[in-house]
Amino acid sequence: MTLFGEVMGSGTGRGSDDLFAKNARRWAKFGVVTLASLIALSIFLNYVASVKRIGAGYVGVEVLLSGSQRGASEIPVRTGWVFYSPLRSQIIEFPTFVQTVKWTHDLNEGRAANEEMSFNSKEGMEIYSDVSLSYAIDPKHVPDFYVKYRVNDLDLFTHGILRDVVRNSLNEVASTYNVEQIYGEQKAEFINKVQMIIQQKMEPVGVLIQQFGFIGAPRVPSVIADAITAKAQAIQDAERARNELAKTQAEAAKEIAAADGDAKAEVTRAQGEAEANRIRQSSLTPQLLELRKIENQKELIERWNGQLPTVQTGNGGLLMELPKNTN
Repeated sequence: MTLFGEVMGSGTGRGSDDLFAKNARRWAKFGVVTLASLIALSIFLNYVASVKRIGAGYVGVEVLLSGSQRGASEIPVRTGWVFYSPLRSQIIEFPTFVQTVKWTHDLNEGRAANEEMSFNSKEGMEIYSDVSLSYAIDPKHVPDFYVKYRVNDLDLFTHGILRDVVRNSLNEVASTYNVEQIYGEQKAEFINKVQMIIQQKMEPVGVLIQQFGFIGAPRVPSVIADAITAKAQAIQDAERARNELAKTQAEAAKEIAAADGDAKAEVTRAQGEAEANRIRQSSLTPQLLELRKIENQKELIERWNGQLPTVQTGNGGLLMELPKNTN
């Protein structure tokens, strides 16, 4: 190889290395810029400006992380797409659809814990019951709700604050009822009063009670339950006996009325016959009898066919045969 060829070869190798190094530096610089841009964008979206979508059935409240929050009027309600600054405020979502909770002693219903309600009757008898409650938050009152309770997890409110309100309301109303009334025929009235008191306590913060009731019958000591059941059965038996007695009395009264009616009808008929006979007797005069005799003879003459009788009775009572007309 000539010297010229060696020089040219050496110059070509250095040029390729320089081009590769230049391209590498360019790509490294682009990568650093891109990474820095992504970091800056992430910081901007997470700490300077952010966007959040509030779905259907929810509302969001924008809570300022700085400044004063003197009341619910300073906490705006947000729906749809919301742009906010995470450095300045926080968006908390609240569901506005109906929430249903069950507090029972059954570990397979509701939460896996014994959450049955207990309350005391007017006599001090402790009663246990499984309870079901449904409620919803009025979207217009979500700021009032947040200012009042400062919770961003609705389960904490449901199984904490709301449960205490329900238990206190049960005890408040139960103190005016005896166990027999709660367990028996006034149970529906008792439940309605409890629901009304719960609603009165929760309405100022926009919690609307949709439904409240017992799951199954309240649980009382077995001796009390048996006594209440026996009393109810005795009342039913007495009512059945009164109904049967009333039915028997009604049937007897019906038969007496029928017999009395028949007797009165017979008397009326007899009185009618007697009156008719009296009228007939009072009307029988000699002239009337003579008239009836003449009318009877006239009727006999009109029915005569012209033949003479073959047997005639004489004055002495003898019978003689009359001669036959031979003509």
